[in-house]
Amino acid sequence: MMFDFNLGLGTILLPLALALLAASVRILREYQRGVVFQLGRFWKVKGPGLVIVIPGLQQMVRVDLRVVTMDVEPQDVISRDNVSVKVNAVIFFRVVAPEKAIIQVEDYLMATSQLAQTTLRVVLGKHELDEMLAERERLNLDVQQILDAQTDAWGIKVTNVEIKHIDLNESMIRAIARQAEAERERRAKVIHAEGEKQAAVALLEAAQMLAQQPEAMQLRYLQTMTQVAGDRASTIVFPLPMDLLGRLLDKPRAPTEGV
Repeated sequence: MMFDFNLGLGTILLPLALALLAASVRILREYQRGVVFQLGRFWKVKGPGLVIVIPGLQQMVRVDLRVVTMDVEPQDVISRDNVSVKVNAVIFFRVVAPEKAIIQVEDYLMATSQLAQTTLRVVLGKHELDEMLAERERLNLDVQQILDAQTDAWGIKVTNVEIKHIDLNESMIRAIARQAEAERERRAKVIHAEGEKQAAVALLEAAQMLAQQPEAMQLRYLQTMTQVAGDRASTIVFPLPMDLLGRLLDKPRAPTEGV
């Protein structure tokens, strides 16, 4: 009778032991960690690989260490020059301290998302519209540094922030187009004025050089006549400079014999 009792007890305890062993075994992947609590208090971080958790005494919370890509919803931002725009961004972050991500904040994903939205509005609101459009890299770095500093207590590392879109209303788009067109016209006028200035300086230098060397002026005159004579015009009226005639008339004549 005693033998039958032990045999029955063994048949009951063996399945219980196997069930307890199966319930205490956890397998964590390479990118996972387990935050283990013992009787409600933080004990240690385990993983990856095979992890034993005592049922009833210990509880484990899985944490993913991979980079999380989070899309920040479009935010209404009023720039420093009172222009209303909609801005959305994407942030990249990962958990570097699993125990902080579980103990210090209730839901680190939700908390990071809300913090990113408010930080995006605050940072962009300090800049004018032209800075938002032209200096995105600097704004991305400012938002990333602020988020990284504030989420450090949660065991989160913000690696990158990228502003995706800056949406403007139709009236502002037309105003920017008119501004760009006016800027192009201004540059064209400045370039034209610079060309006229350089041409005037070159002509002044040429005139001064010809004035110092009258022979050069005569050669230039003859060259111009040659070019005009090559045209197909039937009649050519060409002025003859008086200084050239004056030099020919003022040439000293040879003395006549018998005078």
